[in-house]
Amino acid sequence: MTIYNINGRKIKDWKSFHREFKKELNFPDYYGENMDAWIDCVDELSEKPTLINIKNGKVLKENSPEIFEAILECSAFVNHRKLDVGEKPNLIISTEY
Repeated sequence: MTIYNINGRKIKDWKSFHREFKKELNFPDYYGENMDAWIDCVDELSEKPTLINIKNGKVLKENSPEIFEAILECSAFVNHRKLDVGEKPNLIISTEY
């Protein structure tokens, strides 16, 4: 299993969200910094079991609830998309409170 750690304290807005994920998950230089691009990059990463651990998740949820919710919703979409094509969903989201 591949584990990625994201520090929720570093995410203040959408720009910092995309910056942190691009850096920590090694997204390609052409990453479009929008949620469609995020879904595509995470989908590629999760071809094998993948855990995204959000440290300080409570801080992220309190300061940026829209971003926190988007992470959960888009992660669920990544897994659902895999199920739709007969693949195994491999993406796990964990958050520390």
